[in-house]
Amino acid sequence: MAGSEGNKLWGGRFVGNTDPIMEKFNASIAYDQRMWDADIRGSKAYVKALQKAGLVTPEEMQQILSGLDKVFGEWSNGEFQIKPGDEDIHTANERRLKELIGEAAGKLHTGRSRNDQVVTDMRLWLRDAIATLKGNAIELINTMVERAAVEIDILFPGYTHMQRAQPIRWSHWILSHAVALSRDVEQVEEIRRRVNVLPLGSGAIAGNPFNIDRELLRKELNFDDISINSMDATGQRDFVAEFLFWGSMCLTHLSKMAEDLILYSTKEFSFISLSDLCDPFMPRQNAVFRLSRD
Repeated sequence: MAGSEGNKLWGGRFVGNTDPIMEKFNASIAYDQRMWDADIRGSKAYVKALQKAGLVTPEEMQQILSGLDKVFGEWSNGEFQIKPGDEDIHTANERRLKELIGEAAGKLHTGRSRNDQVVTDMRLWLRDAIATLKGNAIELINTMVERAAVEIDILFPGYTHMQRAQPIRWSHWILSHAVALSRDVEQVEEIRRRVNVLPLGSGAIAGNPFNIDRELLRKELNFDDISINSMDATGQRDFVAEFLFWGSMCLTHLSKMAEDLILYSTKEFSFISLSDLCDPFMPRQNAVFRLSRD
């Protein structure tokens, strides 16, 4: 290890530079760059809290906000250039901000740890993803309910163990899957409630020493609650695990419906016919292949 000062934004007391192999191993920018918007939103809220605490001047705050708006514009327009030293989205945005506005960018991270910054970004990003997925599920449920109403008089054999058991309505089959998806919507709403808790201001593990107004941060970022223990706030990811289980269950419900549709479209059953809508890259494959893959 060389005795010269390192070039990392998080360098602090460390000297020298990390080994190139470690650079590649440690880099997460390929994955977490999708959180660019959440990272910028978190930083914009935090600099407002810094200004209220008297840690940056109003002029510096406006300079940082303007710079962050420019970084946002570059990402939005597909113009942001990721550089080799950008190990993660946080490093990338801070590096670019410093290029745009100079030394004032260095004040943005005052009192903020990577620990509370990262988990805040994760919660913001996941909250947005939940809103999108919930909206998609509700749209599908509404379509299924409308379809069931139109086809309510169509009779259909109900199966147990692949044997015809009882007559049912086709609409009953449709709504059986709509009901499962409605539970998925209810469950993801509960998950969102636990996701939507503000960790920013927790520091690394022991809180923020600069009298940062966390209520201001909560309002700026539209969180419902504020975390009550800094070690728990920065150290746990159970909300991610909970969401992953939900995703697995939701996809299981969709897979069950897709498998039924595939089966009912075969020549052996011939209950339904699927659209000839093709895969643009595989024009000979119709919708049944889409169901089996998706």
